[in-house]
Amino acid sequence: QVQLQESGPGLVKPSETLSLTCTVSGGSMYVNYYSWYWIRQPPGKGLEWIGHTRYRGKTYVSPSLKSRTSISVDPTKNELTLQLTSATPADTAVYYCARLQRNEKVWDSWGQGTQVTVSS
Repeated sequence: QVQLQESGPGLVKPSETLSLTCTVSGGSMYVNYYSWYWIRQPPGKGLEWIGHTRYRGKTYVSPSLKSRTSISVDPTKNELTLQLTSATPADTAVYYCARLQRNEKVWDSWGQGTQVTVSS
């Protein structure tokens, strides 16, 4: 059974880059059958899609974040990464990585989430 685990700094200063890693265990990221997602939930708000990608596939990013966001998959390390530049307090949220079965449109694995606070 695949497991996802987010990791990264819990506190980021404004204007710095927010960097997170999602480590995948129990499954391979070479499989093109899945899409890998970053999703966040700001305090008191609903889930917000950040972007997603897949092995040797195109990366899609929310238009509101596109200019600041980089998402990548490294199958050699079994890692999904997120970089969000020029962080602001509005980027404070719980960040999740998740896996979607592309054909069935089924979410089959989520990380537990990691809190990131942007504050000086």
